[in-house]
Amino acid sequence: MTNPTQEEAKLSQWDALLLESLRALGWSNDELIRRVRSRELPEDDSIYHFNYQDLSSYADQEPEVFEAAVKHGYRIKYNTVRGIRSWISITFGKEPVLELEEGREAVTASLTQAERDQLASVLSFGWSIQGEASGSADEASSYVIEPIQR
Repeated sequence: MTNPTQEEAKLSQWDALLLESLRALGWSNDELIRRVRSRELPEDDSIYHFNYQDLSSYADQEPEVFEAAVKHGYRIKYNTVRGIRSWISITFGKEPVLELEEGREAVTASLTQAERDQLASVLSFGWSIQGEASGSADEASSYVIEPIQR
């Protein structure tokens, strides 16, 4: 694959979580790419116990897709409700609420408009974000992320 566009850069939910947890370290895109490719990665002592070598292996197998995902964004191939909760927690440092009642699984999160838009850009097909911004762009509003009901 050559020169993938943003729409073409697709990551597994796990690879997206690995990428966002490294991005949270404050590295530039170029530094992140360099460290993943050279396997200069930290040990993870979070609740997730990430093995960043998995991301290095993916970057070795799909270098163009990996670089496009880091530099231009990505879409997650398939989300789960718990994965969405984890992505929000890792990416924004917020703890959303899970609703796990059978037939009514959802994630409720307090997000700014920019955070909501970033989440919308990565969610896999089949998920919707319900709720409206209630103030300035910097104010957080409550959003419900849920599977699209057919």
